[in-house]
Amino acid sequence: MKNFIDLIFDKHAVIYKLLLYIITTALIVYLFPKGGHFKYEFQKGKAWQYENYYAPFDFAIQKSAEEIELEKQRIQSNAQIFFDTDSTVIKSSFQTFGNKFQILANELKIAQKDREKLFLIGKIILGDIYQIGIIGNVDELKIKQDFNTIIVRNGNNVQEINPNDLIKSSEIRSWIQNQSEVRNFGIYKNNLIEILVESIAPNIFYDDYFTQKSLEEAINQISLTTDFISEKERIILKGDIVEGRKLAILNSLKKEFQSQIWTKSNYKWIVLGYSILVALSLLMIMLFIKKYRVEIYENNTKVTFIYFNLFLAIFLTTVVVKYNAEYVYIVPLSILPIIIKAFFDPRLGLYTHVLTILLLGFIVPNSFEFTFLQIIAGIVTILTVSEMYKRTNLFISVAQITLVYFITYFAFSILQEGNIQQIKLEKFVYFALNGTLILFVLPFIYVFEKLFGLVSDESLKELSNTNSKILRILAEKAPGTFQHSIQVANLSEAAANEINANALLARTGALYHDIGKIKNPMYFIENQSTNFNPHLELSPKDSASIIISHVDDGIKLAKKYRIPERIIDFIRTHHGSSLVYYFYRNQEEINPEGLDKSLFKYKGPIPFSKETAIVMMCDSCEAASKSLKEPSGKLIDEMVEKIVQKQMDEGQYMNADITFKDIQTVKKVIKKKLKNIYHLRIEYPE
Repeated sequence: MKNFIDLIFDKHAVIYKLLLYIITTALIVYLFPKGGHFKYEFQKGKAWQYENYYAPFDFAIQKSAEEIELEKQRIQSNAQIFFDTDSTVIKSSFQTFGNKFQILANELKIAQKDREKLFLIGKIILGDIYQIGIIGNVDELKIKQDFNTIIVRNGNNVQEINPNDLIKSSEIRSWIQNQSEVRNFGIYKNNLIEILVESIAPNIFYDDYFTQKSLEEAINQISLTTDFISEKERIILKGDIVEGRKLAILNSLKKEFQSQIWTKSNYKWIVLGYSILVALSLLMIMLFIKKYRVEIYENNTKVTFIYFNLFLAIFLTTVVVKYNAEYVYIVPLSILPIIIKAFFDPRLGLYTHVLTILLLGFIVPNSFEFTFLQIIAGIVTILTVSEMYKRTNLFISVAQITLVYFITYFAFSILQEGNIQQIKLEKFVYFALNGTLILFVLPFIYVFEKLFGLVSDESLKELSNTNSKILRILAEKAPGTFQHSIQVANLSEAAANEINANALLARTGALYHDIGKIKNPMYFIENQSTNFNPHLELSPKDSASIIISHVDDGIKLAKKYRIPERIIDFIRTHHGSSLVYYFYRNQEEINPEGLDKSLFKYKGPIPFSKETAIVMMCDSCEAASKSLKEPSGKLIDEMVEKIVQKQMDEGQYMNADITFKDIQTVKKVIKKKLKNIYHLRIEYPE
């Protein structure tokens, strides 16, 4: 049991990666649709490139979304409109009329005989008008001008009525006045008309519930199919153009393969197929990192970060596709290579992006078009997005990415439709939104820095500000070291630019590489403003120990002030595993026997990137240049060659991905810059 536990502790990093790999695979497979995948790729207007194809089973030809939408619109334009009759309004109107007539008769002192006659006329008019039906002004607006009939419900009775036969609220007075010409209202005509108008109210109202219910029933009865294809019936011949009925049949067959009916009996096999493909893709990323990005592979946080971003891209795309596949191009997938590039390098960013897009090809419509568009956009992203801390660069890059989307989609549309009339302009809006969303990459990078403890160019820009707290302390307590760090930073930045390394990273790392000297500043010659040297009172071993300890002190200080690990790497590696040669020689002169060389060597590690190797060279050369009493061009050249060659002989650059050509270029830059620093001029003959 103990051996098993020890094995787990020894292999915990590998076990973590294995669990991460399995969990990510499972989550991605879970997101994928579990339908069958049609094995043939085809495009509208293109020739069928496969052998003659026959129906593998019976299926119906499904209508396209456009056809169904047109049918819905036709039903909506011709839909029946329902109105309901309110019988209580009639009863209320008669009662109101009776009350108002009684008051009028009393006020005007109408004779009993005339009262009975006028009251009867009023009731007859009310009965006639409600026999026809009155519709309110608001409800009248529900009726379109081209409607010949509407359906009026009166209890259980349903009647089709021409809406023009109904009396509108605005027509009540004129209708009653016309009746007064036919019937004898006598001298009380105006009074009777007035109380009739006041008593009458609309009794026919728009019935939204029945209207919508009828419309929904009509829409639900739309047939989603147009025809039926029998098993072994020929669908298309090799070389035929995929269009019209053939295109509809192939699209229907593709949907049938992806339907739930098909998947229930094959669910396990489909999951197995997806699992293998997703597992292979994720394995390719892991193997690439292990072979070409060892420092990333050895850091579980960085591996988790890469897998997390890949999964996040797939998750967002899957959600959008399930909601509405038309919006798939709004998803800013180009953010993925930008983020990977910001924290690591362009090659890894493009590699991760391409594999992600290939996986998404299983779930998006028009997979070939989608894959081509997104890979081209990813390549443009890698080529254009640089120095994101310069906001202008990001805006220009996003504009270029969006333009490439426009051009590529335009070309695809022409190929598929054969003309520009059928191009969907809304797609260009989607691409514009995509570009706008890419601009939000900077907040994403900030969040990821906090979550995963990584560092981007934007953070490097902030760290390179010499007004940061730790650098101010360095300038105050160890001014000589601070000036040395600035000179090394300038040299490193210039050298990194020449060999296409990360100049901002090299500069920032150089600024912080010697912060450990804050603890014992006077033990370093650049800070000794007087002639007193404290090393004279120490043994060579103790002096070497203090000198070597500035690396560990620097790491502790950096962690205290939350300096990112990517910068701490420069503190660890700027001396590599080199020897504190001066004090070693002193000890050798004092007691050559029993001399432990390891006590005079830095712990390392040696540089493992171009940037850390550059800082090592620049640091050693800049420090050594201070020892030149009368610097000349020749002395500086010899000094740089000697120092760099010694580091190469000691194998300090074995783990850094830097070439001999790069090293030669760096040496040239250091020589040139040091000569400029010491204001050396060409010696002209007298």
